[in-house]
Amino acid sequence: MTMDNLLKTIERLKKGETKDVVDARIKEFEETCEKPCSEIFKELCFCILTANFTAEKSIKIQEEIGDGFLTLFESQLADKLKELGYRYPNIRAKYIVEARKYKDSLKETIESFDNEYESREWLVKNIKGIGYKEASHFLRNIGYKNSAIVDFHIIDLLARCGLIEKPKTLTKTKYMEIEDVLVKIAAESSINLAELDLYLWYIETGKVLK
Repeated sequence: MTMDNLLKTIERLKKGETKDVVDARIKEFEETCEKPCSEIFKELCFCILTANFTAEKSIKIQEEIGDGFLTLFESQLADKLKELGYRYPNIRAKYIVEARKYKDSLKETIESFDNEYESREWLVKNIKGIGYKEASHFLRNIGYKNSAIVDFHIIDLLARCGLIEKPKTLTKTKYMEIEDVLVKIAAESSINLAELDLYLWYIETGKVLK
């Protein structure tokens, strides 16, 4: 696939049923932003789980644990994650419990910054288990639209299109370089980065997840 073919595919999807699914998912993200702090925190926990793990399985685990992210002791949470087939139960339980210190202030803190990129930097710096991909994913899932989620699905797709070389490691510099490529694709397609991610995920996997 070339850049031209990719843009044509996105345009075709924007005119079909996929657009309805994407628009509905974006609306869900916007509504999440209005939910209580506890729900915002549970979305952060979901994004902590997605690091080196599948989003689809993480969604199921999030649904199963629910308020347990807020209340379970670290050992209980680790046991539950292990029971549900999660790959890194101990370290992710530790990260989630440590992140609870921001549970009631997370939404207010994120909204206090001048822009989304400053919010993302704060998340990466202050929440263990959250890198640029996970921070971008979290922000997108609570209604923000200007951060790119650079995961292996997106990297593989862009590499096949000849738009990037597949990196051996995803450093901050490389992440920003790939994000710049996605910004240009979004601009060419007249959509925002949140929408673009959902379309690209659909092109790569046939699914529109969160």
